[in-house]
Amino acid sequence: MSYLHKILLPILCFVFSIVTFSQIQNSETKTIKKYLYESGKYLHSSQPELSLQNAKKALALAIKKNDESSIAKAYNFIGLNFVEIYDFDKAIDYYNKALIHAANANNDTIKSWLYNNLGNVYSYNKRDDETGIKYYLQSLEFARKVDIIEFTYNKLNLVNTYFEKKRYEEGKVHLSEVRSHIDSLKQEYEAQFFYYSLNGDYEAFKGNFGIAENNLLRALAICQSKYKNFNPAHEVGMNKSLAEFYFSRKQYDKAYKYLLATDSLRELENEAQRNEKVKGLVEQIEKEEVKRDLIKMEADKRVQDQKLLNIKILIILIGVIFLTTLTILYSQLKLNRVRRKSNEELREANEELKIAKEKAEEASKVKSQFVSTISHELRTPLYGVIGITDIIEVEHQELENSPHLKALKFSANYLLSLVNDILKVYKFEENRVVLENNLFNLEDKLETIKNSLDNIALKYNNDLLIKVDKKIPEYIIGDSIRLSQIILNLVSNSLKFTHDGKVTISADLVKEQDGLIFIQFKVIDTGAGIPEEYQDKVFDKFVQIDRKEDDYQGTGLGLTIVKKLIELFKGDIQLESKVNKGTTVTFTIPFESGENKVNEFVNNIEVDLSLPKTYKILVVEDNKINQIVTKKLLENHKFQCEIADDGYFALELLEKHQFDAILMDINMPKINGFETTKLIRQKGVTIPIIAVTAFEKEEVQLKAKQSGIDDIIAKPFDARKLFQMIRLHVNNKEE
Repeated sequence: MSYLHKILLPILCFVFSIVTFSQIQNSETKTIKKYLYESGKYLHSSQPELSLQNAKKALALAIKKNDESSIAKAYNFIGLNFVEIYDFDKAIDYYNKALIHAANANNDTIKSWLYNNLGNVYSYNKRDDETGIKYYLQSLEFARKVDIIEFTYNKLNLVNTYFEKKRYEEGKVHLSEVRSHIDSLKQEYEAQFFYYSLNGDYEAFKGNFGIAENNLLRALAICQSKYKNFNPAHEVGMNKSLAEFYFSRKQYDKAYKYLLATDSLRELENEAQRNEKVKGLVEQIEKEEVKRDLIKMEADKRVQDQKLLNIKILIILIGVIFLTTLTILYSQLKLNRVRRKSNEELREANEELKIAKEKAEEASKVKSQFVSTISHELRTPLYGVIGITDIIEVEHQELENSPHLKALKFSANYLLSLVNDILKVYKFEENRVVLENNLFNLEDKLETIKNSLDNIALKYNNDLLIKVDKKIPEYIIGDSIRLSQIILNLVSNSLKFTHDGKVTISADLVKEQDGLIFIQFKVIDTGAGIPEEYQDKVFDKFVQIDRKEDDYQGTGLGLTIVKKLIELFKGDIQLESKVNKGTTVTFTIPFESGENKVNEFVNNIEVDLSLPKTYKILVVEDNKINQIVTKKLLENHKFQCEIADDGYFALELLEKHQFDAILMDINMPKINGFETTKLIRQKGVTIPIIAVTAFEKEEVQLKAKQSGIDDIIAKPFDARKLFQMIRLHVNNKEE
């Protein structure tokens, strides 16, 4: 009976969630019904976070519609979720709130649920059986009016509480009343299971061990039938109950049989625990390996030092011998000693250079690993934060002007900008940035930059102006994206330090030479200016002038990136500034004229004339938050989506379903994205696989290609670029 006390509540929670969904079909809008159903589904699958999210969404819409019944149901689900996470006082608060709205709606069904759930909390969680019995009796008053299923489950809860208090005869009265209905509830396997389990407990108490054994075995048979939505944990509990029953009867062979079955059913849980222990052991081993490597390096260094010392001693001894025995050849000996000394100094210098080179290479490797790791560890949660912030903004229009939501979005984007700035500087230092050439209209590009910065200009009450020399060709060829980065950094910097003033972006053609046009850009502001002693330092890393404690002035990397980008363009930059009068930043960059290549560019544009198609995507991702964000992003753009928590589950889904493409995370437990892709390709699956990863593309490109991955996109990503990538690869496969 102790097993039944522990598991009765969550099973009833799921029954109530299914009943909830079936009973609101004809009374609520599709949206509210969907959220309440999803809340019940996630509650049953032990995902309280997702269940709470859907319950809260349903609650917000129900309050807006003044729908008392739906408000009560949403509060009921919230209370059930707080029970799941062991916050019983909050659960009671939400049940009581729900009762108020159920009374306003005059809904007996919801009242029956709520009084039953209150009885569950007090009986099983608060251990206050008297209060629990009081609520169960209140629940039965309403359950009689609803249907026999509600009435039966509520009765079984009440019986279980009486039996736990050893008040068997009081419980038997209610159990007998259930007996008249149990045979008619043929599809209610949970109710039948609980009835026979409780009846077995009662007969064992009365000493009718044969009848008790028959009832307990009948309950186990229901467990072993593996009915849909039937909790598999019941089978473990019933095997344990039978083992205890036979042990009390001194039938040890039978007791041992059911105890073995209990251990077998728990093997999966033990395996998970072993995996955790193995994971901890692997981490410990890795730490010890690093420690051993360091000790070996130190020992090797001591050996080298000793060798050098021995060589020096040998040279000194040879010199002494030559001085004492060959005095007539002193001059020659002196010359040889000088030569040897020079050679030794050269050799030592070479050794030092070699050691310095090895240390530099090791430092570079460590730096590269650190930048890669920190990038991945920051981008993964940032993808979730930015994605969920966008989802909240879209789905909760009432929060559109919330200062807290805006602050959250700003902080996430600020942190992403910081990570990207650090990575850009690192790439410059590693000479890994390569310019691209594309055809673009300079004036249109500057207008786009101006539009993106209008909010900052408005914040500081500044006018933002653009002046473009008419002699500049309509189309030019160069890296428009990195040109935009330069101008965005300079203009946003000017806007921050200019209040009630003006910021001007100008572009002038200064000369044409060797088929190139040289364009001089100026960013002129009327702001605070920069003191002369700081002007030589503004392009250094992490330098910020007059930073206020309450003002976000950026990372101190913006102007460093600007200077390095301009140098990459083979251009130059100058700065002129006067305090309280303003600052002018001037830079000149060469471009190719695109006037003769416009037609060629237009003719090469591929136009997709095919009809729109709905793609079915398999998302392989272990991070729960990222699962929500990616799934929501795809579904909002009419993609169908299936989630796999790991690579092995993805392989199972591919056996059962057809997909158009796979979005594959790289860094996952059990089996990573590379190994998963290899297994998929070995099975002959040829659909496109796109790696969605927080690593930089260059870091994983080689391994991705070797494993069979078709393309890579880094998180957080531009959604349009992802959709374009999916369609491109799917269409190529179909051709």
